[in-house]
Amino acid sequence: MNKAEILAFLNANPTCYLATVEGDKPHVRAMGMVKADENGIIIETGTFKDVYKQLSANPNVELCFFNAKQGTQVRVSGAVEQVDDLKLKDEIIAQRPFLKQRVEEGGYEAMGVFRLKGVAYVWTFQTASEPKTYIQL
Repeated sequence: MNKAEILAFLNANPTCYLATVEGDKPHVRAMGMVKADENGIIIETGTFKDVYKQLSANPNVELCFFNAKQGTQVRVSGAVEQVDDLKLKDEIIAQRPFLKQRVEEGGYEAMGVFRLKGVAYVWTFQTASEPKTYIQL
């Protein structure tokens, strides 16, 4: 897959697994990616959550996107950066109406938005034994 194909795959399979590290303990959880484009992969979480604290303390992460029917997995690793963009936060709230109450109660500060610009590795059953090729996103 090239970069455009990877971005299309991520947007078609927005549920991903986010790996963080706190101290020496790994933490993995499923989450819904907001979007992936030329500007990076956008994820959002509540600032009251452990994952927000982990991302703020150690921005090095890996995301794993998987499509079982295709037998394809895309792993993206790198360091996230926090994004404080009200237009983007409004876009996220429009996509995820359940966040509106959180913002009404806690303000925009209740939303932790992060961008990942990392390297991607595509894995399939057919290419599992081939040398890894990384693509910069």
